Amino acid sequence: MSFIHYLEKIMGVDIYAMISFFIFFSFFVFMSLWAWKADKRLIDKINNIPLDEDKTSL
Repeated sequence: MSFIHYLEKIMGVDIYAMISFFIFFSFFVFMSLWAWKADKRLIDKINNIPLDEDKTSL
């Protein structure tokens, strides 16, 4: 028996798909708004983190 058959037997399993979609969608919208409104100097600083040679790697 495949996994989908087990899910079909569970009552109300479709709510988990909807909850996970809404969590993903709200996170995506939040991050998009943050990136759009973020200070450009902060974005440049974050972009250059991998290139900083001042700090040593552990």
